[in-house]
Amino acid sequence: MLSQKMTDALNEQINKEMYSAYLYMSMSVASNEMGLKGFANWFMVQYHEEMYHAMKFYEYVGRQGGKIALKAIAEPPSDFSSPLDMFPKTMEHEQFVTRSINDLMDLAIEEKDHASRIFLQWYVTEQVEEEENDNDMIAQLKLIGDNPQGLMMLDRELAGRAANVPTDFSKGVEGAAEEG
Repeated sequence: MLSQKMTDALNEQINKEMYSAYLYMSMSVASNEMGLKGFANWFMVQYHEEMYHAMKFYEYVGRQGGKIALKAIAEPPSDFSSPLDMFPKTMEHEQFVTRSINDLMDLAIEEKDHASRIFLQWYVTEQVEEEENDNDMIAQLKLIGDNPQGLMMLDRELAGRAANVPTDFSKGVEGAAEEG
């Protein structure tokens, strides 16, 4: 059973994950408006990953007897000048999420909540991957610089990225994973 303090913190994290999904959806829209369908696809895949993260928290809180409290989701920024404008912002956001996950882990340790520690370990590992992906994209975009051919080549490559997480949660996260 979750403490009220842990329940509140996990509910806050659900909101942060939902905001992350909104942010990536906004970046997908901006990429489409720039004519960069591959980047739009990359960000939409990120959207699906963030929704998956939110749903995992949502179901965990419920399974542990906590009360789920959904809160308003802040409006994400929508004006971006280029992919190189977007990706440092994604890195900054992912670092914010990493700090939040680390704070949740610290709380689980402080409360001797071993179930939450085990649950959160997946997110600790996931955040390492998220930050690595953003670093790689920033490095590639810096190498490309103002070269439109390079940008188009990267855009074509990103168009092939597919979501590797469930996207239909009508049967829950575990049910979606079994079907996917």
